[in-house]
Amino acid sequence: MQDLQQTLTQILDYVKGIWIKKRYVIISSWLICPIGFFYVASLPDVYSSKAQVFVDTRSVLQPLLRGLAIQTNPDQEIQMMAKTLLSRSNVEKIARESDLDIKTTTEGEFESLVTSLTKEIKLSSTGRDNIYNISFSNKEPIVAQRVVQETLDLFVEGALGNNRKDTDTAGRFLDEQISEYESRLTEAEQRLANFKRQYNDILPLAGTYYSNLQSLNDELEATRLQIKQTQQQTESLKKQISGAKQSDSFGVSNNDAPVLRTRYDDRIKALEEELDRLTLRFTDLHPDVVETKALLDKLETSREEEIAAFLNADDSDQNQPLSELNREIKLEVSRLESQVASLKVKETDIQNKIAGLESKVDLIPQIEAESTALNREYGVTKQKYEELLSRREAADLSRRADVSAEDLQFRIIEPPLLPKRPSGPNRIIFYTAVLAIGFGSGIGIAFLISQLNPILIRPKQLLSVSNYPIWGTVTHLNIERINKTNRNRLLVFLLSSGTILAIFGTLVAAEIMNIDLFGGLL
Repeated sequence: MQDLQQTLTQILDYVKGIWIKKRYVIISSWLICPIGFFYVASLPDVYSSKAQVFVDTRSVLQPLLRGLAIQTNPDQEIQMMAKTLLSRSNVEKIARESDLDIKTTTEGEFESLVTSLTKEIKLSSTGRDNIYNISFSNKEPIVAQRVVQETLDLFVEGALGNNRKDTDTAGRFLDEQISEYESRLTEAEQRLANFKRQYNDILPLAGTYYSNLQSLNDELEATRLQIKQTQQQTESLKKQISGAKQSDSFGVSNNDAPVLRTRYDDRIKALEEELDRLTLRFTDLHPDVVETKALLDKLETSREEEIAAFLNADDSDQNQPLSELNREIKLEVSRLESQVASLKVKETDIQNKIAGLESKVDLIPQIEAESTALNREYGVTKQKYEELLSRREAADLSRRADVSAEDLQFRIIEPPLLPKRPSGPNRIIFYTAVLAIGFGSGIGIAFLISQLNPILIRPKQLLSVSNYPIWGTVTHLNIERINKTNRNRLLVFLLSSGTILAIFGTLVAAEIMNIDLFGGLL
């Protein structure tokens, strides 16, 4: 809190020091303000003209012609036109059409005029709505309006003219290229026809020689592998037949140990499990137990009879049910042997084809290369020719569509009007700046002098410049004369500052009411 009080006391000391030196504020304000006010008032009026145009890039034909005709992006076209509108050639044209070149007598003056126009003509876009603002300021209102009008006309005519010019140029270029590619296509077709007549007996093999040879080799390897697999399957089946004869085909060994199940084994096992479950719940005389045991004995008897019948039967006996396995195995063996025979025939045929291709290994690649080159040249030429024909048709359709409806439609939202009141300079701001500079510079000078040549304002300030103690303060003997002098100085300061402020207020009021106070003097 004490630091804040010291700071405020220091600020008050600075203010009192400036107030004592207020004569410098009077001198500075009278040296700067009247001259600045007169200079600002003498600035010539500037008149600004403005035009606003909307470029409508929407067209009814655009969605209808999509994919049928060549369509450019109208938004990009108008953006490019806006960027190039203020090019040097266009600005020179604006200067001549606006009759501004009449005021120039030398080439240097005309160059200076063009440079100034390039900087002063403002073309701005409001964004994605394709609304463009064109503005220009000049001392003469008619000149400002004329320059904006010529710029607007050049903007509209330039965009439409470029579209037609580009379309005509593209049409001529397409016609020239189509004529050239047509002659090249005829020559390529003739060369290809002669080549086919010369190698008509070998051409079916050309073009896929190495791929066919590789495919045949792969097929040969696959066929040989399939033959080995089929032969292995045949040998395995034959071993099963011989093993079945040794083990009676029923999985019964010489010591009567069963190694394969019969068709009754699953049912016997299920009945045994059911019998165990019933004996745990009932006695042996229970009807379910008795019935289950009888059925189990019957199935075991049937199983033994079937095994005995199989052991006593011959392999050629067709009436035994268990000999079906051997017959099926033999049929499968016969089928596999037939398949092996057909695969060997296929292997021989593939080997012959491979030998035939290998015998032409020196001739076919050369023919293949020539055929590929001729077909590639013919294909590229034909593709380009057909594309050019398609483009020409699209260009013709686009040209006819351009005749019936323009892609770009310019709508003048705000035409360039003759300005009645000046748009600048903003003298009120300038007057305020001059007033602030005048009084601010005086305050700054007063503060600087008060610091360079300080005056003791309070008794306590004496403690900071000497070590003597302060026992008291006395008033000046001529205090009344000093107070009178201070009142006179205050009156002079107020009159001086009031006069400056009155002049400022008068100038601001005249500017607001559009009254030219210095019109007769300048």
